Amino acid sequence: MLRQHAEVYSRFGQAYKTGKVGVAFLSMDEKWTRINPAVVLMLGYSEEQLLEREFGEFLHNDSLAVYKKMMGALQAGEAPFFECEIKLTRAAGTPVRLLLHAVLVSDPCTGEKLHYLIHLAEILEGNTSEIAPPPSDELYRLIAANIRDIVYYSTLDNICLYCSPSIQEVLGYEPEKLIGRDIRGLIHHEDLSVLELSEPMEFQSIQLRIRHADGRYLWIEFTLRLIEDGNSMSVLAVGRDVTERKAVETMLQESIERYTSLKKYNHDAIISLDLQGNIINGNEQACQLTGYTIPEMVGMSVSLIIGAHHLHDVIGYCNENNSKERNINLIWHKDGHTVEVLTTIAPIIINEERVGFYIIVKDITEQKKLLIAKEIAENTNKAKSEFLAMMSHEIRTPMNGVLGMTDLLLDMSEPGSVQREYLDIIRQSGHTLLNIINDILDFSKNEAGKTALHEEPFVLKNCMDSALELLLLKAEAKGLYIEVTTGAEVPEHLIGDADRLKQILLNLVGNAVKFTYTGGVTIQVRTAAKAANGITLQFTVADTGIGIPEDSRSRLFEPFYQLEQFMGRRHEGTGLGLAITKQLVELMGGSIALDSGTEIGAAFVFTVVLREEDKGSDGEPGTELPSLGPVGRELRILVAEDNEINRIVLRKILEKRGYAVDVAVDGLQVVEMAGSKDYDIIFMDVQMPGMNGLEATRVIKQTLPQEKLPVIIAVTANALKGDRELCLEAGMEEYISKPLRSEAISNIIGKFF
Repeated sequence: MLRQHAEVYSRFGQAYKTGKVGVAFLSMDEKWTRINPAVVLMLGYSEEQLLEREFGEFLHNDSLAVYKKMMGALQAGEAPFFECEIKLTRAAGTPVRLLLHAVLVSDPCTGEKLHYLIHLAEILEGNTSEIAPPPSDELYRLIAANIRDIVYYSTLDNICLYCSPSIQEVLGYEPEKLIGRDIRGLIHHEDLSVLELSEPMEFQSIQLRIRHADGRYLWIEFTLRLIEDGNSMSVLAVGRDVTERKAVETMLQESIERYTSLKKYNHDAIISLDLQGNIINGNEQACQLTGYTIPEMVGMSVSLIIGAHHLHDVIGYCNENNSKERNINLIWHKDGHTVEVLTTIAPIIINEERVGFYIIVKDITEQKKLLIAKEIAENTNKAKSEFLAMMSHEIRTPMNGVLGMTDLLLDMSEPGSVQREYLDIIRQSGHTLLNIINDILDFSKNEAGKTALHEEPFVLKNCMDSALELLLLKAEAKGLYIEVTTGAEVPEHLIGDADRLKQILLNLVGNAVKFTYTGGVTIQVRTAAKAANGITLQFTVADTGIGIPEDSRSRLFEPFYQLEQFMGRRHEGTGLGLAITKQLVELMGGSIALDSGTEIGAAFVFTVVLREEDKGSDGEPGTELPSLGPVGRELRILVAEDNEINRIVLRKILEKRGYAVDVAVDGLQVVEMAGSKDYDIIFMDVQMPGMNGLEATRVIKQTLPQEKLPVIIAVTANALKGDRELCLEAGMEEYISKPLRSEAISNIIGKFF
């Protein structure tokens, strides 16, 4: 077949060798699209003057008919190419004789007509008769030597008979070394099945991975033709390197698969629309959301699911550039009910042209439920906080009167009298009741997140002594010892919440004393870890008491849990002590656990994170309270309290200690009295009618000169998170909570005077 083609092509080939040859591409409507420099030299036009102009415009009059006839035959498929002599008009207006060779190029896979390839060879005047066609073998050699595609000729059992020189450029092999060799050795093992299933036909195209000489594989697309040579059959193959095209196709396929996966597995409904708002496609979520199947949705107007009144929102989006949330908040289901949604519209752009858009719809039904539940929880938590504040105030206020009056009566009673015995019983019962109330309020505060840490410098030994001092009398009454061992590496001066640490120790040591009848309690402190942000101290509280049964240890830190069966209810309490202790330990950045290795009694190990304090030059904490008290006279104190019983209790406690006391019943009266008389201390109730204690404090601080400002102590029945901060922010110097005790009042006065 190549030989036959060479014979037909021989005349043009000779002209190619002896004249000026131009190469050009024509579009299917016969306009110049690409031109080599030789065409420009032949015709004298610039490339810009030729491009996009019809080839026929340059034909000399007597050549037009011949050209039209040949092109018609070529378009009709009557010939694979044509060759004829024509005349074209130069830019100077003179004609030039040319030999025209034209081929119609089509896509080998689809047969689609792509363009015309033309060769123009100038015919030199006077030499035509002397032109002798070259041998067809020579022409075939020239074509095979210069073609970029691989040409090989093989037997039906894949033994190579011929291979074009281009194989060295494409695959790196010398053609001579492949002749006589089974070419299947170069094919990727996964593609051998493709070759085996591809029986040679008149025309067939396959793609195979062929090993390059350097070891990598290239994708080669082969066009196979079955050739009959005498009595035997052979295969002629033309191969083209399509590796880059294959890579692009792979990337395109990956992109399509990613898009498909994103659309298929997206939790939101995705619906594609044309510019008129008609549905093109949708994903599975769209089917679940609307109740329609994909075939039912395709071609349907989107107005059926978003409402006709929203259709203009979608159509109008065509004039906008970016994805945007729209006010489409309902989707109509096929069965008639609606679903609350959040809708976003995004454009579909192909070749820089908008062809449609997506609507992305998120079902927010569950989110709305969660928001409602969150709002209810927040309101409940707020109500709980308000209830706690009210209960704290309402319970502590009368308890202040009960315990305060009891303390006053005890001071007036005769030692050893029946009256003193009864009063002592009342005081003990009152303190027991107060402890129960405190436990319940403390646990509720922790649960509601209303407990805050107060970071202040303190001395560890003083903090521990203060906690244990309250328990020493109980221990001594039972004949028990309390021993404390502190590691040498434990710093003395720390920064943290000493009150919370004291409460933890009170709970644990108090329980140890309560459940121990012989022996005693030991407290050990050591440094567990040091870091830039703090120091971790480990406390061990061990006793020689009755211990804890194995089956009860897992529930020790549960609220309200008590060892009732084992204890037989011999001890008072709410069962909240360890639960509160665990909350406070975790609030201070630590943990608590029962030491299971203890054989006698029980041992609790807990850690807290504190900070070391930088001491002043004299070795004491850097902050020192100035002496504010007067010298040589009694203190003048103003009690601001709206509750009559609490006024009496506080006034009597102060007068008994020799202080001059005035009283005020509301904030306005406090401000007036503070402005007319100099006071050393004001005990300021926070909740008062008219003007509360916080407001009265701000007014006093703003109106009185600095040298006449009294020390203002907040007195409140509230003990929730933020109460202390509110008082200090208002200008108060300290904070104490009800019920008030004589020693607490003495300590607070001694702190300043």
